[in-house]
Amino acid sequence: MPTVRDNQINNVSYLKGRRKGLRNNLTPAEAMLWNELKGGKLAGRKFRRQHSIANYIVDFYCPVEKLIVELDGEVHNDAMQSAHDFERDERLRSLGNRIVRFENKIVFKDMEGVLMVIVENFRE
Repeated sequence: MPTVRDNQINNVSYLKGRRKGLRNNLTPAEAMLWNELKGGKLAGRKFRRQHSIANYIVDFYCPVEKLIVELDGEVHNDAMQSAHDFERDERLRSLGNRIVRFENKIVFKDMEGVLMVIVENFRE
């Protein structure tokens, strides 16, 4: 696997095709949340969808806040996937990011609550 050069961490070129594919095939939960985040709708903060940081592609990223929002489906309940998520989150945190995770079903049940938690994780 290619590695990230020291001077480029965001949107590395070798992940461009994968990012584009993910953006074009959002899950229903991702599409629903993206509708609430795009265009600075949430407290004027701009979010990017399917943004890469280091060797990882995150669901949503607010660069000004260094905030990552991840949506998790059933696959994330698997022990091996949970271990991978933990390792991935540790690496992303080591780069100065904060991470909030939601189960997909919460997005459908309580969008207002999801948005509130995201705003609560803004620095100011």
